[in-house]
Amino acid sequence: MTTPKFPDNFLWGGATAANQLEGAYNEGGRGLSVQDVMPNGLMSAPTPEPTEENLKLEGIDFYHRYPEDIALMAEMGFKVFRISIAWSRIFPNGDDAQPNEEGLQFYDDLFDELHKHGMEPLVTLSHYEPPLNLARKYRGWIDRDVIAFFEKYARTVFERYQNKVKYWLTFNEVNSIISAPANGAIFEDEIEVSLADKWQAAHHQLVASALATKIAKEINPDMQVGCMVISMPTYSMTPDPKDQLAVRDFMNENYAFTDIHARGVYPGYLKRHLREAGIEIKFGEQDARILKENTVDFISFSYYVSLVQAHNPQNYQTAAGNIFRGIPNPYLEASEWGWQIDPIGLRLVLNDFWDRYQLPLFIVENGLGAKDELIADGADSFTVADDYRIDYLKAHLQQVGEAIEDGVELLGYTSWGPIDLVSMSTAQMSKRYGFIYVDRDDNGQGSLNRYKKHSFHWYKEVIETNGASLYNN
Repeated sequence: MTTPKFPDNFLWGGATAANQLEGAYNEGGRGLSVQDVMPNGLMSAPTPEPTEENLKLEGIDFYHRYPEDIALMAEMGFKVFRISIAWSRIFPNGDDAQPNEEGLQFYDDLFDELHKHGMEPLVTLSHYEPPLNLARKYRGWIDRDVIAFFEKYARTVFERYQNKVKYWLTFNEVNSIISAPANGAIFEDEIEVSLADKWQAAHHQLVASALATKIAKEINPDMQVGCMVISMPTYSMTPDPKDQLAVRDFMNENYAFTDIHARGVYPGYLKRHLREAGIEIKFGEQDARILKENTVDFISFSYYVSLVQAHNPQNYQTAAGNIFRGIPNPYLEASEWGWQIDPIGLRLVLNDFWDRYQLPLFIVENGLGAKDELIADGADSFTVADDYRIDYLKAHLQQVGEAIEDGVELLGYTSWGPIDLVSMSTAQMSKRYGFIYVDRDDNGQGSLNRYKKHSFHWYKEVIETNGASLYNN
């Protein structure tokens, strides 16, 4: 057995989303986003207007405190920091004639701060935060007009930041839109939104993603554009071939999005699935060509859990997952929120994606949400003894090293939520992921002071040793 070695240019860092940490929802010319009326998480019903209970309105005040936070990331040695641009900071209504200069300048300053500390920005164009006006006026991504609005937004930020940002992602967890239509700014009741509507919205996002890739290459061929999907390895409940087929069907619905991004065509299994569901995607005249000619440079993904599937799921209880659900795996433990912990699943995902596409991969989300307890660390300081988080991340990163030894080409790893932020799935502060504790609770109370957890120092050593410390006893 050889000790795995991470590439010399491996991009270590962390990942965030604008709507979960920026705050300042009504400052700097920013318009409302769909997240501003979703106080209870991604799968919840929206409210008519923003309400005080929505912790995302203030987030962790990154908008005003980002120099302090970036300095902490730099202290850990980050090579890359994943953020998203809040679309409604650039085009407050989504369909505006001109961009908001104050919003553009904010990200100019943010990228400059990252570069000052030697960090590459990894930027998501749309991270579950389309402008609210697009949901109310256009039915979100169901309406084809939204493609043109996204195209204009992408061109604006690509031109502005072409010399400051090398790595771009188009849509966060793009394969979530069927299960979580709010990702596509679709707010109607499930009764009103048909499966055909959801797939049409997904098609529009896929075309928009390809167009963004095309625009980026026209502006600066050195820019690298990737897709971003939820990865969720799925095991068969039994050796019954029917269960094996259930696994294949579940996996195909997720693979469809990476297949289209990486290969540029709708796969045969998806065409059959849509046909048998009575769904006919309305293609624009140039859509097929746009998809085929503008495939991604790399594939990025989130990884938190694995699932189990069976052909008769009604005979089993359901387990929680990151948007998708399945059957509990009796061989795995679960987090406080019921997400099953499977480090080996990450190695499987990496090998599956690499074998399938032979494109560079990027793990852009992975982490453990837990209830942390702030404790005294000397007379005037506090910390969190989060050895459970260290154990989780160490086990996962060891499997990443194994995948690299398997031959997988991996660009980097950005842990989810390197600083505590508002949870996307539950909209809580108490579901904490960070190496840095933020003093704010589920009622919005707290000083917003930042404190280094034990995992802060652990991750710093991992980066300093380029992963070698993962294999120390």
